[in-house]
This record gives sequence, C-alpha cells and structure tokens, in this order.
Amino acid sequence: MTPVDGPLNLARAAGAAGTGENRAMRRKVLFIAEAVTLAHVGRMLSLAQGLDPQRYEVVVACDPRYRAAIGEVAVPLVEIQTIPSQQFFDALDRGSPIYGWRDLLAYVEQDRALIQAQRPDVIVGDFRLSLAASARLERKPYLSVTNAYWSPYAQIRPIVPEIPLTRVVGVHAAQWLFDLFRPIAFARHAAPVNRMLAHFGLPRLAADLRHAYTEADQVLYSDAAELVPHRPLPANHHFIGPVQWSPRVPLPSWWNDMPSDEPLVYVNLGSSGHGKLLPEMLEVLAAMPVTVMAATAGRVALKDLSANEFVADFLPGDQAVRRASLVICNGGSPTCYQALAAGRPVIGLPINLDQYLNMSLVREAGAGLLIRSGQHSAPELRRAVEGLLNDARHARRAAEIAQDLARYRPAQTLATLIERLG
Repeated sequence: MTPVDGPLNLARAAGAAGTGENRAMRRKVLFIAEAVTLAHVGRMLSLAQGLDPQRYEVVVACDPRYRAAIGEVAVPLVEIQTIPSQQFFDALDRGSPIYGWRDLLAYVEQDRALIQAQRPDVIVGDFRLSLAASARLERKPYLSVTNAYWSPYAQIRPIVPEIPLTRVVGVHAAQWLFDLFRPIAFARHAAPVNRMLAHFGLPRLAADLRHAYTEADQVLYSDAAELVPHRPLPANHHFIGPVQWSPRVPLPSWWNDMPSDEPLVYVNLGSSGHGKLLPEMLEVLAAMPVTVMAATAGRVALKDLSANEFVADFLPGDQAVRRASLVICNGGSPTCYQALAAGRPVIGLPINLDQYLNMSLVREAGAGLLIRSGQHSAPELRRAVEGLLNDARHARRAAEIAQDLARYRPAQTLATLIERLG
C-alpha cells in the first residue's frame, strides 16, 4: 500500500461494505482506552461513534476519571481501571518505564473479565498494552490504535525530551547520550511487556518499546502518512488518518463575547502538560495585542487574568481552532491535528517523548514552531507568537496539510478492516 492511496482505498471500500448482506448481522466491537491521558479515551470514543450502528454494536471501556470532560456520548460506557495519571506523568518525567509487569498482569485480569462479560467479536485498543496478551488468551481479533512515530518502520530521529538528563548536562550533551543509549532505554521500557507475555506462555517481542506499542493483529496509525517518513509497511499496518475528537461540553458564558478586533490565540496544553507552563504562557500573551482563549484541562487554577484572556477548564477544540489564528499546545497529536485540519499553524511546547516526536514532524512539515518546554523564555515565546501571526508561510503550509487530512475517513477505514477479518 502506498502512503496516500492505501487509506483512501480502504475508506472507499468501507462504503460498499455497508450494503447487502453485511447489514443483516451486527458485529460487536469492544473499544478499550487506557486513560492515562484524555487523548486515548477521545480516540476510542470518536471511532466508536463513527461506526454505523446498523452494522455494529459498540461498547467503550475506560477509567471514569475524565467523565466530566467527555460530556454526553452516544455509545455505552463501561468502567475499567487505569493506573493513576500521576504515576504516568512521574514516569515520563523520570524517563522510566510507565508500567511494571505486575501492573500489566492486573490489567490482563481486568481485560479478560471484561471480554468474557461483553463477548465482543472484535477488540480495538488504544495504548492498553495488556491487550497483546489478553486478546490472544481470549482468542479475539485485536486492532491497536497508536501513532506512526512509535512504529518500528518510522524514519525519525527522536529528540531528547525533558528528562533529568537534560537538566543535568544540557540539551546538546543529553541528545548525544540519548542517541547513544536509546536502544538500551527502549529495551528497558519493553521489558515489562515481554515479562507479561512470558508469564502467559506467549511469544516475546523484540526488545524495543516500539514493538510493544504496535503488537496487534492489525495496527492502525492515527496519523497522516504524508507527515510521517516511514519504510514500507507490513500488510497489517495501516494509516487511517488522525482520529479527531472534541469534548461535548457546554460553551463558556464568554464564548460569544470575545472581541474580534485582534488575532485570536487558542492555548491548550492538554491533560499531560506541566501546570506552570500555562500561567507563563498567559503572562506573555497578556501584554500582546491578541485575544486569548485557553483550556486548563482542570489541572491548574489561574488568578488575575488579563482583560484579553478567556479561560475554561475544557473547550470544544474543533470549534476553538476554527476561531483561532494560532494554536499553542503541548505538541501532542490531538491538538496539533485539530489545528492542522483547520489550517492553523502551531506552536508546540513538548514535555515527553511522544509530544516531541509529533511536534518535530509538524515543524519539519513547515506548519509550526517547536519550543523546548524546559528551556523556554518569555522573549522566545513572544517572538514565536509574533512570527507566526505576521508571517503567513506557516499558515499557508497548514492550509495545504488540511487538504491532505480531509481525504482520510478513520471510522470508515476501521469498518473496512473489521470486515476483512471475516
């Protein structure tokens, strides 16, 4: 499959798959989201709600911690436990493995009980690494949604994230050491998954976390193939396009009262951003000739807002990016792809490796600027905002990418892949 034609052909085939005899039998699809961040839950909700209810019975399993952000949904939800988000953030900050193998064994026990209770025909998971064991033990087809920059076939040089090493020796030396020892670090992160698999007598994977993140019967990349350099993919790996999702939350009281005489900047550092970055960003923007709307994700309390700043815990990101001239985020794929789909340039302040991988691709595509969150300064932030608002090149490139993204149909492609399972 070619990077562009493959997912488009799958999407076209999905329309035909919904006719004739296929409509006579509904397949049950169990979506399981690992709720360490809201993004994984959002992608599962988006895909589940995108499937034709005449052909599919869907259930979404996730930890209830983001229920307030999710709002009303059109699919049934069931509860399953995820490690505390703080455990996840602390592991990322240290650069250590997110899960111990006992965490994964406990997950497998939960997974199997859920699968036995729901009796799905197909399982779709998002960062639920235990499904590499539990789906096989329950003999269910397993499709995993992930990002292509975690693929063993991606051709990307990872940027060293904000880990203790960068604070001790500086970014340049840390990058050299990161490149040198990355294979050892990736093997260390894969070790708990391999120990879990060995516990159940299942084949071990290559000692590389990229294989742990992409171990499934079918691997679905929530990305545009045009943005991710990669080698030819195996037949069971597919670019389905970015899976877009926004919370169905009430619009804030100020939504229709924001002034329109200045450029609008949308700031969303997400559920995995360091809380201190948002106040610093707002302080910079308060002194600029812009209007600001910001989402805190409920992680930071803000005081003494400037008259040009409008803040809520959660905002419908798809509507926010369309109103904005510029988007500032943590560099992660959900908000970046929302911005690019609307043709808006991005300033990314990544913290963890996932965000650095994604934002480096946006930068390379010419649609945004990457600022190291651990090395930023107020003057640098101000220059970046002024540069993207006054120079149209990044906005033009974002508009070109928006045309590429519009050709993807993730839920339709998922439906086609499910039908191909037989």
